[in-house]
Amino acid sequence: MKITWFGHSAFRLDFADKGVLIDPFFTGNPAFTADVAKASEGVSHVLVTHGHADHVGDTLAIAKATGATVVTNFDLGMWLVSQGLEKFEPMNTGGTVDVGGFRVSLVRADHSAGLGEMGVERPLGSANGVIVKADGEPTVYHMGDTDIFSDMELIAEVHEPEIAMVPIGDRFTMSPLTAALAVRRFFKLKAAIPCHYGSFPIIEQNADKFVAAMHDQDTKVIVPHKNEAFVV
Repeated sequence: MKITWFGHSAFRLDFADKGVLIDPFFTGNPAFTADVAKASEGVSHVLVTHGHADHVGDTLAIAKATGATVVTNFDLGMWLVSQGLEKFEPMNTGGTVDVGGFRVSLVRADHSAGLGEMGVERPLGSANGVIVKADGEPTVYHMGDTDIFSDMELIAEVHEPEIAMVPIGDRFTMSPLTAALAVRRFFKLKAAIPCHYGSFPIIEQNADKFVAAMHDQDTKVIVPHKNEAFVV
């Protein structure tokens, strides 16, 4: 599996014949320095953790341009359908769906969800984390935006993630130290990838504190270079 980070919480997974975007916040993302068309080329699926503009991002435009299927919670997905989305796999917290070649599960996240920036002044479903499982590939857990919570232990037991994208930006998510505590206490990961930092000035600007807090752990911390794919 190849993983590419595009800044903030936007990632791309490439495995087998699948190209999967998670939270494709490109337009308006101060940390996004790639080309939208190139970043979304060949995408088969878009996974969205929750209904905030910095996670929904370019989902509609990418789905229209590529024919990708969007996988997200029912409430957010139905709003996207009302805006013209054609391919949607509905689900909700606790559910798993086989989308052809891999499986997606939505798990709990402690956060809010509403597109105030897009004129929707109401919640659009729950905030979630996303689990991606494909045969022969490491299980990936994108935590979305969240605080630490004790049920992370159950997520680890049920899904056994090997790779996790961990929000460390503070203010809207876990701080670097709390994020490190979550990884250390609840998970047995091969690699942790910090995200949700370095984009806006009011959140953490780098991953240094998270890296330092993880220095004595077996879990490898990968601080990726933006737009450069790496293999896990």
